[in-house]
Amino acid sequence: MAVTAVSGSVARPIPRLRRMEDERWLAFALLVPTAVLLGLFIAYPFVEGVLLSLNSTRVGIKGEFVGLKNFDKVWNDSIFRTSVWNTFWYTGVTTVFKLALGLWLAILLNRHFRGKALVRAFILLPFIIPTVLSTFAWKWMFDPTFSVINWTLFQLGFITQRINWLGDPDLAMTSIIIVNVWRGVPFFAISLLAGLQTISPELQEAAAIDGARPWQRFWHVTWPLLLPVTMVVVLFSVIQTFADFQLVYVMTGGGPANATHLFATYAYQLGIGTGLLSEGAAVSLAMFPFLFLIVVVQLLYIRRVETR
Repeated sequence: MAVTAVSGSVARPIPRLRRMEDERWLAFALLVPTAVLLGLFIAYPFVEGVLLSLNSTRVGIKGEFVGLKNFDKVWNDSIFRTSVWNTFWYTGVTTVFKLALGLWLAILLNRHFRGKALVRAFILLPFIIPTVLSTFAWKWMFDPTFSVINWTLFQLGFITQRINWLGDPDLAMTSIIIVNVWRGVPFFAISLLAGLQTISPELQEAAAIDGARPWQRFWHVTWPLLLPVTMVVVLFSVIQTFADFQLVYVMTGGGPANATHLFATYAYQLGIGTGLLSEGAAVSLAMFPFLFLIVVVQLLYIRRVETR
């Protein structure tokens, strides 16, 4: 029904073009494309994944409804339990190192020195380079035969024989952690640098006049003001790292002997590699409760920090 306006006792229909002047109509018009995109590329695949995990579908075989049987089978899978542990370990360790190194770089870049703009642009390179391309470069660097890392360590006298970085389970996990930290530090550094630049220098000067040392000024002045930004950056990093696929798949493919599988890589191996689509979907959805809980806890903590 057209909206009408009353002038005296005569009602006139409002032209359709004037509806866009109404904030409600404008908001609706702007949100419709976003809602369509979210529905097509997020909601629809998620619902299809849920339905797929409740069936016994394989490649070329439609399958039947089996309920939670796939989840029970996956939970009793030793490789899946290893993937769960690897995902939490991988996410936790990399987040700590990215936060520590990113904060250190942000503090350095917040100072005034010659060529600061060039250094900031250079630091962004690991984050700008396509993941697959940079990961292939790192894979060559960790290669036991052509490794520049092994050559450097040998020339310095730290090793006497080649190290098979990606062939040993512990070293393989360490290697992918190193690459993830290298790639993620620029995101932390630039984001935290933006947060540091919102803090008034007068607060630091006042604390210095009161006799506070540099670490005291950071801990009691800078850090409390930077904490809300830090928590948001950590939240985005945890979400991205928890669901990481490209880096691990290119570096190790989940090996050696399934030692570096994460949720995403194991789901791909089951669903695409072996054709067990329903079990692969079950592994993918098993990640959702863990990630949802992590996100909720962090959001509650962020709200608590912002309301202090």
